[in-house]
Amino acid sequence: MSWAGFKKSVNRAGTTLLQKTGQIERTVDREFTEEEAKYRVFEKECQALQKDSKGYWDAMRAMTAAQSRIADTIETFYGADHTSEGAMAGHAYKRSVDDLDTGFGRELEGPYRTTISEPLGKMCAYYPVVNEHISKRNKKMLDYDSARSKLKKLIDKPSEDPTKLPRAQQEHDEAKEVFDLLNDQLISELPQLLDLRVPYFDPSFEAMIRMQSKFAEEGYEKLSGVQRYFADSVRDDYAAGQLDAQVESVLQEMRELSICGGN
Repeated sequence: MSWAGFKKSVNRAGTTLLQKTGQIERTVDREFTEEEAKYRVFEKECQALQKDSKGYWDAMRAMTAAQSRIADTIETFYGADHTSEGAMAGHAYKRSVDDLDTGFGRELEGPYRTTISEPLGKMCAYYPVVNEHISKRNKKMLDYDSARSKLKKLIDKPSEDPTKLPRAQQEHDEAKEVFDLLNDQLISELPQLLDLRVPYFDPSFEAMIRMQSKFAEEGYEKLSGVQRYFADSVRDDYAAGQLDAQVESVLQEMRELSICGGN
């Protein structure tokens, strides 16, 4: 930081302190305050959306990977018996989830990145730039408040030096001009940024729905093929609660084994 920049920082810190103690009046622009509050909500929501979209993708990748591991275990349970209906169902299930896992990465990763992750990243990349402008506006506001306070003091209590008042007036006018320029720009452009959010995110929202639908449809199609290895009555038995009874019967047989019993 240059010496001039350091002096400005010190002066602004002093102005802030004097404003807190009520010795210098602080500029209040309600229109800017309202627009900044709306922008902060938008900024927070977009950053959360970016985080959640990454979490969603990571969760989907974890789910398909977990399905593959489950399929490996199920296939191992049935051992080398490739002729039983259960074994054939286990093999079919493994093929299906492996296809889903492979297809998920091959067919959806690129589109998800280009239509969802990257647009969100680009939008969030604007925030540091906008925040820098807001920060600059706030600094120029302090300069303006300080210059206004100095001018008011000289008007209320004129100095013996006749050059002080014109110089203070010039500093005040220049500070006000710079502040007004930045303030008006933000008041004008922050609402425009917010208005653009819907048309900007529309394609990403549509892409998200289409990809979710595609994944669900392919999953249903592939896993439906596994059902042909089960008896037609299995679904009816499940709906009637009979499968629960079958599971409980097997569990009871396990409890009766000496190695599982309490004795």
